Amino acid sequence: AATPIMQGIIDLHHDILFFLILILVFVSWILVRALRHFHEQTNPIPQRIVHGTTIEIIRTIFPSIIPMFIAIPSFALLYSMDEVVVDPAITIKAIGHQWYRTYEYSDYNSSDEQSLTFDSYMIPEDDPELGQSRLLEVDNRVVVPAKTHLRLIVTPADVPHSWAVPSSGVKCDAVPGRSNQTSISVRREGVYYGQCSEIRGTNHAST
Repeated sequence: AATPIMQGIIDLHHDILFFLILILVFVSWILVRALRHFHEQTNPIPQRIVHGTTIEIIRTIFPSIIPMFIAIPSFALLYSMDEVVVDPAITIKAIGHQWYRTYEYSDYNSSDEQSLTFDSYMIPEDDPELGQSRLLEVDNRVVVPAKTHLRLIVTPADVPHSWAVPSSGVKCDAVPGRSNQTSISVRREGVYYGQCSEIRGTNHAST
């Protein structure tokens, strides 16, 4: 995984999948046993249970325990995703526009004491270079160091946007009139693609 958050999402997926497999096996076993037990040829007069205290206890307790095992790691992951780094190494501000983004490295100033700011436009689908991904490449990439805590501030300049990089497990909505922030810590070097995850009008499918 690219970030600890994404690793947590993958681990949570595996944990939930484990319980789903257990439930699938148990329900399948009950179904097969019921088909065999109530088959007219193999068992014309099946044994019938009207009241079963043990069965009632099992079918009441286990459905209550399983959601707890799923909820505990889910809440732990949610709270970890909401944690904000107190002293980040870099603060990046992403401003959403139709149809590009403006990035601002607030901690690094240029020669005229202005923040390092640049616009990032998507490469048109009819003009990609060899090896570039269609509808994913941009003319100016955001470069961040690996194994470093980063703070990302997201805000729009016009309509609602959403800054998302699926491989990092990060998705932050940009709502007009306010700034949202999230934290990122990239584990390893690489190129990670992301697109806006908010329907924001005409031409959204190509940005």
